[in-house]
Amino acid sequence: MESAEIRRRWLSFFEERGHTVVPSASLIADDPTLLLVPAGMVPFKPYFLGEVKPPFTRASSVQKCVRTPDIEEVGKTTRHGTFFQMCGNFSFGDYFKEGAITYAWELLTTPVEHGGYGLEPEKLWITVYLEDDEAERIWRDVVGVPAERIQRLGKKDNYWSMGVPGPCGPCSEINYDRGPEFGVEGGPAVNDERYVEIWNLVFMQYERGQGIGKEDFEILGDLPSKNIDTGLGLERLAMILQGVQNMYETDTLKVVIDKATELTGVGYGKAHDSDVSLRVVADHMRTSVMLIGDGVTPGNEGRGYVLRRIMRRAVRNMRLLGATGPVVGELVDTVIRTMGEQYPELETDRKRIETVALAEEAAFLKALKGGTNILDTAVTETKAAGGKILSGDKAFLLHDTWGFPIDLTLEMAAEQGLSVDEDGFRRLMKEQRERAKADAQAKKTGHANLTSYREIADAAGATQFTGYTNTEGETTVVGLLVNGVSSPAASEGDEVEVVLDRTPFYAEGGGQIADQGRIKLHSGAVIEIRDVQQPVPGVSVHKGSVQVGEVTVGATAYAAIDVRRRRAIARAHSATHLTHQALRDALGPTAAQAGSENQPGRFRFDFGSPNAVPGTVLTDVEQKINEVLSRELEVHAEVMPIDEAKRQGAIAEFGEKYGEQVRVVTIGDFSKELCGGTHVHNTAQLGLVKLLGESSIGSGVRRIEALVGVDAYNFLAKEHTVVAQLQELVKGRAEELPEKISAMLGKLKDAEKEIEKFRAEKVLQAAAGLVDSAKDVRGIALVTGQVPDGTGADDLRKLVLDVRGRIPSDRPAVVALFTTANGKPLTVIATNEAARERGLKAGELVRTAAKTLGGGGGGKPDVAQGGGQNPQAVGEAIDAVERQVLDAA
Repeated sequence: MESAEIRRRWLSFFEERGHTVVPSASLIADDPTLLLVPAGMVPFKPYFLGEVKPPFTRASSVQKCVRTPDIEEVGKTTRHGTFFQMCGNFSFGDYFKEGAITYAWELLTTPVEHGGYGLEPEKLWITVYLEDDEAERIWRDVVGVPAERIQRLGKKDNYWSMGVPGPCGPCSEINYDRGPEFGVEGGPAVNDERYVEIWNLVFMQYERGQGIGKEDFEILGDLPSKNIDTGLGLERLAMILQGVQNMYETDTLKVVIDKATELTGVGYGKAHDSDVSLRVVADHMRTSVMLIGDGVTPGNEGRGYVLRRIMRRAVRNMRLLGATGPVVGELVDTVIRTMGEQYPELETDRKRIETVALAEEAAFLKALKGGTNILDTAVTETKAAGGKILSGDKAFLLHDTWGFPIDLTLEMAAEQGLSVDEDGFRRLMKEQRERAKADAQAKKTGHANLTSYREIADAAGATQFTGYTNTEGETTVVGLLVNGVSSPAASEGDEVEVVLDRTPFYAEGGGQIADQGRIKLHSGAVIEIRDVQQPVPGVSVHKGSVQVGEVTVGATAYAAIDVRRRRAIARAHSATHLTHQALRDALGPTAAQAGSENQPGRFRFDFGSPNAVPGTVLTDVEQKINEVLSRELEVHAEVMPIDEAKRQGAIAEFGEKYGEQVRVVTIGDFSKELCGGTHVHNTAQLGLVKLLGESSIGSGVRRIEALVGVDAYNFLAKEHTVVAQLQELVKGRAEELPEKISAMLGKLKDAEKEIEKFRAEKVLQAAAGLVDSAKDVRGIALVTGQVPDGTGADDLRKLVLDVRGRIPSDRPAVVALFTTANGKPLTVIATNEAARERGLKAGELVRTAAKTLGGGGGGKPDVAQGGGQNPQAVGEAIDAVERQVLDAA
């Protein structure tokens, strides 16, 4: 029974029994405590909590759900998945235990031909809560389940609550015995692999008090009205009704695995690692389509990040399977065709879903290329230093800047013989999440109250910044905080925030990261500075740790920044100004700065643009920047009234607040911007600027990533090595490479087209002969047969449809053809309208054939596809199809 039919029967059964059918709610939870809907009862939660009066006393739904806590386990086992459908029936003060129990038994055991699921009663086992005598009595005396198939379990397994004070109650689970091949007997209390839970009936009759966990809470008393909340996992029931071993072999997931197999040539069941990847692709692509369909778009936070993460895991696993080009389009199409019967809105919204998915794939493939270069550099540096562990900050950079999932970094590092500092990475991720939750002011103040900083400012005045002209100098400690609290002194090992009367350290601002360095007191104490912020205007707070000695307020000291790092940052900042002006020259004034970050040797620049910047334009921008460098333009800064700055045409960053007096940085006759950062003295000091690429970071906002100076040189040196290798391979000069490689690819593509054309023609030539071989089965034209091994799924499908089209439409026709590809049997079956009117559906016939072949399959009533593991069983499968046609006729 196909998943769509399971869903239809569920809703029909309960609607006939007075339940209001409630459409599935969006996966975007209407609950501030949830990112996504994780359970079937979530849309009904306000009714159960008494927050809203339900508009019905009985309801039924099939709810889309997504759970991602165990996302890393998806694929590794056949039990973990992210998307599932929960069939539920609910009663609000109407029927209670006996009604819920008898409804469940009736639907599960009623024969298929009478509208039920047709499960064998003797294979159903029941669990009830340890103290629920009433439920056991109903199962035993009303339904008739033998006492030996009813087991009592404790609160951990058979008691439900929301984890907080509110409604709660015992539950009863229905489990299906899959047979001795799945383990020892003894019921679900002994073996939940063999006795798989399919339906949970929750009897909400009590009010829960305070407590911890699933067991340690008190029961306050009875609820004013008793409610029912049940949930049946559609995928689990499909697994049983379709005769497969796990959910990945059911119709809505196996078809995606088959498409991934078709795209990569890697068959399911061949090897553990490839099976894991195929399951990841199937699960994640289905979940992605459902999320995009409900309005989620890829992003870096919340549900957007959930979508981005699973999409990129899917694309990465397709690459591991051997895919070399875009694959998401075909996978999305497969999911929509498979799930569209249950959710027609997927077909209606197909274009938008495809657009979002394809854009995310393209962005990731680009990031994969650029990030790989960064990773290779990091690996080389780590090995050169004798290390065996890639630092957590490098892994974080790959994740944050290039969108590399940590498992991708782990795998690629392992291929180079390195492990990754996962603890460091996760610490940085945690810190990033915490920063995201706090506002900019909280970032600047750390854990201290602003009052402490204001008191220092009132007593000592503003910090004098000397860093424009000096990188070190004498200073005095005028304020000290230890762990966010003002203190007269700090000792070795303390985390401190130091305020100086004057400082060469640049405080983070205007897109430029803070300086790092050391403060040495004349007493011998040393403070290692890792960050500088301005929590209140004019006060620079140096954050670091005391390495040696004792630090006291009033002590004289010598402050010195890391000069090499400062110079690298200055080069990046000046390069940002040049990039901004070059972009405005190329794209117009709409390419206004929307943000930036200047780090040692690299920068990122955000700007407004409704569309992607063409590669040719980006190349021109890069060339213009480097031409400016060669002109050796002087860079100078000047403080002036803001009106004068505007009159001179200085560019201001959008969203920034400026005072009456502003600092203007001018680069020759090329650029003039309001800026408080540090810069080079001459453009020649930049050496080289290399734009790595651009991408979208939001609606109407693009981001350029770039390297400067030595970092840019190292990148180009590596690119040169690759070009030299290609020259050797194609025996041509560098300038000939595009033409030669394009010609080679063109020839290859032409050859592939010819081969495909020849193969298709050869397959279709058999159509006429197959029509002539049709058997007459009580008036039904039945065409069966096995076509040559190696015929692909698409060619087999074309042949089947061609044969069906040659048979008169008024004559019932069934076409069932088989082949073997990559050592596995494949079948496509089609029926015409006349045959379907006589009860012959392609999906049902395919399941019969696929079961004989040792696999599964599915599709629509007019055409369906399946496969298996045993190519020797093709003859038996043909016989099975013929028998089914004969029985139906």
